[in-house]
Amino acid sequence: MADKPSRARKRLAKALLVLVGFLIGAVVAEIALRIVGYSYPEFYKRDEALGVSLMPGAEGWYRKEGGAYVRINSEGLRDNEHSITKPAGTFRIALLGDSYCEALQLPLEKAFWSVMATRLDECHVFPRKVEVINFGVSGYGTAQELLTLREKVWQYSPDLVLLAVTTNNDVTDNSRELKKTDEVPYFIFKDSQLVLDDSFKSSRNFRFGNSVLGRFGHWWRVHSRLVEAAIQGHRGFKVLLASWRAKSPVTSPANNNTTAQGQPDLFARADELGADNLVYLEPNNPVWNDAWRVTEGLIGLMRDDVAKHGARFLLVTLSNGPQVIPDPNWRAGFAKRLGVKDLLYPDYRLKAFGDRENIPVINLAPELQVYADNNKVFLHGFGENLGNGHWNAAGHRVAGELLAKKICAGSLPN
Repeated sequence: MADKPSRARKRLAKALLVLVGFLIGAVVAEIALRIVGYSYPEFYKRDEALGVSLMPGAEGWYRKEGGAYVRINSEGLRDNEHSITKPAGTFRIALLGDSYCEALQLPLEKAFWSVMATRLDECHVFPRKVEVINFGVSGYGTAQELLTLREKVWQYSPDLVLLAVTTNNDVTDNSRELKKTDEVPYFIFKDSQLVLDDSFKSSRNFRFGNSVLGRFGHWWRVHSRLVEAAIQGHRGFKVLLASWRAKSPVTSPANNNTTAQGQPDLFARADELGADNLVYLEPNNPVWNDAWRVTEGLIGLMRDDVAKHGARFLLVTLSNGPQVIPDPNWRAGFAKRLGVKDLLYPDYRLKAFGDRENIPVINLAPELQVYADNNKVFLHGFGENLGNGHWNAAGHRVAGELLAKKICAGSLPN
């Protein structure tokens, strides 16, 4: 009988030794990662109104695409500090958008809106100095951008609100069925009126994130390089696994899904084609029709909100990688394989909507396409991934210059 407590104590001692060894190893690894400058910081936090937002004061190297040292200002914006009170002699532009505006891939001064501000000052279209405040956040759709306008923007008293639309995912981001997440707010139509659906607050993941355990985990993700490395390893494994399983959206064989007219039903093949690629087609099913209807309705609400505050409103459509590949034959082949008539369909649709609703619209993709063809330059992508992903430095520069040129030429409402 006396041996049992002894064996238990030995097992406990061994367990403690293992734990101490693990802790020492973790501390050494943490120190080593800091010495070599390893950094994949957490820039985001949960937000009761927006689902997610940038975390004030977060900073570190962003290396997932491109590379830049990123600082989030004290108000939770990927921008320099701005006073709440508008300085005298300043024309203030509030920029709403997603990851293209957030522009983590490169330094602030190379972002398209920084280039635009410099060019606007040079052309003197406004009698005052131009100041752009960037409210862009990755993953935002028009719903979160409208909420950002209402929650954050008006305290800065902007003279112009510029909504930058990324057509390849902003429409899908406004649809729960297409975005496939319950962790963000949406707007839905009820009795022909758009109403806010903020049921994400009661989702399991959101409630866990607000719990003591969830906040504890978030603290470690923010403050530990070792945890950052573990998260990146897990994400890398998931990407690798997905690449093994994925089928090419443009080479997958056609199936027998057809429309009532006997034509291939590309919307039924969303998993093969990739949901974002379907934005190039005129919608012919209820889900996509609703996504477009909600998107256009939200833009109308934003226009009305801006007018009530005595500011001006401008809608700008950006570009997607396939639209501006510097090879007309490649683009034509891509469109043919997708079964679409024009890769610029979403841009022209929003331009037509703006014309009907008295909303000024600037489409950047057509002119970016011409620039890419004439100069044989890729405006999207970095390194070995040219042509895909976000704008690179050339894309931001050309887009900023084009946008400023349009505004200087009189594209704004009075």
